[in-house]
Amino acid sequence: MRQPHGDGPVAEDGSGETTGSHDPTVALELERLILDAPRRYTPYQAARAADVPMELATRFWRAMGFPDIGQSRALTDGDVIALRRLAGLVESGLLSESMAIQVARSTGQTTARLAGWQMDTFLENLTQAVEPGLTRADVAYPLVELLLPELEQFLVYVWRRQLAAVTGRVVQAAEDNEITSGRLAVGFADLVGFTRLSRRLEEEELGELVETFENTCSDLIAGQGGRVIKTLGDEILYVSEDPATAAEIALSLIDALAEDETIPALRVGMAFGTVTQRMGDVFGTTVNLASRLTSIAPKDAVLIDGEFAAALEQNGSVAPADSEGPGLAEALSVAAGMPASGLPVPGPDAGARFHLQPMWRRPVRGLGLVEPWLLSRRMKAE
Repeated sequence: MRQPHGDGPVAEDGSGETTGSHDPTVALELERLILDAPRRYTPYQAARAADVPMELATRFWRAMGFPDIGQSRALTDGDVIALRRLAGLVESGLLSESMAIQVARSTGQTTARLAGWQMDTFLENLTQAVEPGLTRADVAYPLVELLLPELEQFLVYVWRRQLAAVTGRVVQAAEDNEITSGRLAVGFADLVGFTRLSRRLEEEELGELVETFENTCSDLIAGQGGRVIKTLGDEILYVSEDPATAAEIALSLIDALAEDETIPALRVGMAFGTVTQRMGDVFGTTVNLASRLTSIAPKDAVLIDGEFAAALEQNGSVAPADSEGPGLAEALSVAAGMPASGLPVPGPDAGARFHLQPMWRRPVRGLGLVEPWLLSRRMKAE
């Protein structure tokens, strides 16, 4: 059985060790405020009260990511209700047992990150707002008391909005063969030289840099119709059903981050093809190819694969003549330092937004020989 909070149990009856706080009384008071219920049950008692087999109850708690508590009396009525609801979904046939486990795991992992993210945000206020004679614990309780109902309502609102968006995509996919096949444009955006830079920066400076990078990228991707899949500190993964949208996002990311002198240069790799979507993540050869293209992309440049280039040409985003280009010299000049956007390319096709330049073929680990294409914005000749 698992404990419904991250730092380990602080049992009221003396069972279990106190960890994560110098004042277990304050920790218990905060827990009682947040959970809105006192501790009453051992894991066995909670499973019995929920009428759920102990083995299944244990699997649910582990899926939610809570630490072991042995037989401490640390669970609440809310824990019993949650167990009963999950088991009820299985008993009614709405979910299989494996699906219920997946629901528990995805919810636990997502909300654990959300709670950590929110606490990081509030921690600065807790640190700076402490008045003389007051401890952080003195400030934490009233702050949580005021924020809790507002954050709870906001969480439900955002979740419903996201669920509506995902449901809409599923319904559309059922009516569209191309979307049903799972074909997506996948983009990786990566900060160049981040590891080397991180050794020189103070922790606070590094944190601010990562926060600026993630916020700028996430806002731009969402605003232009893409979807952020995940962020990895110096890297962000996003997708779009429309290759032209993904291409515009990539070039806009480079333009936006180039305006901030504190952020290193960016490189982007993109691929288009069949993608497996599961648990909010994406998998498959297309994703791997996008990642590999990112690793070989020049700074402030965007590399795409052949299928992505063909898709852009097919929907009219690239003029057929542009896809041939004047040769390798222009691509190398961009790689040597010319901006990825803004290359003047003559041509009568006003609908073509992008210019493609074939790069040299090269072997890519696990994927064989790949011919990348350099993507840039197409400017009309004056």
